[in-house]
Amino acid sequence: MFFRTKGFQLCLAFILGIVVLLLPRPEGTKFRITGDEDRMLFRSVSQNFKMATTHKDYKKGYILEVKDPRNPVSTGLFLREKAIKLKLTGVKIDYLNGLSPKAKRFLAVLVVLVFLFVVEPIPLEITAICIGIFLVIMRICDVRDAWAPYMHPVVVFIMCCLIFAISLDKAGLTKRIGYFIIRKAGTSVTRFTFILSVGLGIASSFMHDAAACAIGIVTMLPLMRAANIEPHTRTAKFMMLSLPFACSCGGMGTLVGGGRNMVAAAFLKEFTGIEITFLDWIKFAMPVALITVPAAVAVVYFVFRPDSKYKLPQFDEDLGSWTSLEKKTVVIVALTFLLWLTKNFHGIHYSVTGMLGVAALVFSGVLKWEDIHADLEWGTALFIFGGGISLGLAMGYSGAAEYFANLFFPLVQGGGWLLLFIGVGAFGALVTNAMANVAAAALILPIVIPMAQLEGVDPRVIALCLGMATSFAMLLVIGCPPNAISYSYRYFKASDLAKAGAIATPVLLTILVLVAAAWWRVLGLV
Repeated sequence: MFFRTKGFQLCLAFILGIVVLLLPRPEGTKFRITGDEDRMLFRSVSQNFKMATTHKDYKKGYILEVKDPRNPVSTGLFLREKAIKLKLTGVKIDYLNGLSPKAKRFLAVLVVLVFLFVVEPIPLEITAICIGIFLVIMRICDVRDAWAPYMHPVVVFIMCCLIFAISLDKAGLTKRIGYFIIRKAGTSVTRFTFILSVGLGIASSFMHDAAACAIGIVTMLPLMRAANIEPHTRTAKFMMLSLPFACSCGGMGTLVGGGRNMVAAAFLKEFTGIEITFLDWIKFAMPVALITVPAAVAVVYFVFRPDSKYKLPQFDEDLGSWTSLEKKTVVIVALTFLLWLTKNFHGIHYSVTGMLGVAALVFSGVLKWEDIHADLEWGTALFIFGGGISLGLAMGYSGAAEYFANLFFPLVQGGGWLLLFIGVGAFGALVTNAMANVAAAALILPIVIPMAQLEGVDPRVIALCLGMATSFAMLLVIGCPPNAISYSYRYFKASDLAKAGAIATPVLLTILVLVAAAWWRVLGLV
């Protein structure tokens, strides 16, 4: 069929990008000026612009607002040309309520890439490589900024998680885990998937969700093959999508469950002086995690209901006592997890301690380089997730994300804590699919915390909301590491993930709002 050909889909993707480029660009009326401590630029344009900031410390910048939007000189381009004439080389001019030319070019690229990610006319690895190519060609960033994220520390960390999963599988530990669960769940695919996904999902509150997802998948795969569950069947999609969804939800349970939680707590402290302790976060967030983890699996179950004809194999054999290979693997992986959990004390990044664990696995003979080279999904870690990070960073520094935040949040201002909560949660859950959830939290919090304070809303509500809602990155493969790891085994298409995510995201956001409205009221937070 013509409409399903790769050529037609590629043409449609680029037509969508061209349409976005041809749309009129909102110039806006406010501009943030930084680096003009002596206010030379302001004095030279004061006939057409007025000072709109109330901040007294001009070292932190100021905001200019146009006096007459119909005046042709009331533009960002005019301000830039004026700064060049005055030889103000250190001055930076950012759009506040307008869309900069660079941000518009980014949106055109984003539309093309999202279409390619969902429809998959070409392999996702190639689409991910196109991210760097398009960002440079469209003059959104330079070559270094475009390619550097492909070896971002988070990418290295994901590679560590995948290598640990390979070692657990080679040592035979995933077989033990599978046997243990099957003894509890029987041969039912549904019960097995629920037990494994919910267990690792809740564990994600205390360990990285990517590691939990990788361990779960290598435990699940041998059993799926033994039961002859083919890729792209409804049963395979249910099993392989339940894990990343559950692990993403579980990460909101504690401060160490995800970097987004730490960022939310840190920004709250920075802007308001209010501190959310480790126990405070558990008290507020863990009930939501305990409900959303099984709820996420349930949504995937109803979207891709597994075929009851599939039965997992029964195992009567005795696995015997632990081998030395299993013991060495457990010790090395456990020590690495301990280093990850205590990062706040020693300060060494997850990627460094992770690679230290990988080196120990090779030195101790658990793995050989050939095992890593043959079994590691290089394309997933390096290209798909690295490209996703590159795209997310570009969304931030092009100004596109800030434009939409400034456009959207005034719409929910004045409606009380609940409307602000829903607006922040929905916006955070959508934005985090195209950029890392840590970056999404860091971008939105500085905008919404002052809004909450103006409305008399406890800013802890907004910080908690954003840290938790950005766990729902379930629409795109690049949304979060568990999605990319699960996709790398090719048991489902990117469109399958988008289909399940489109239903799961509003359902989980509703649960978040309902639990917050009830539980946080009991705690006296709202």
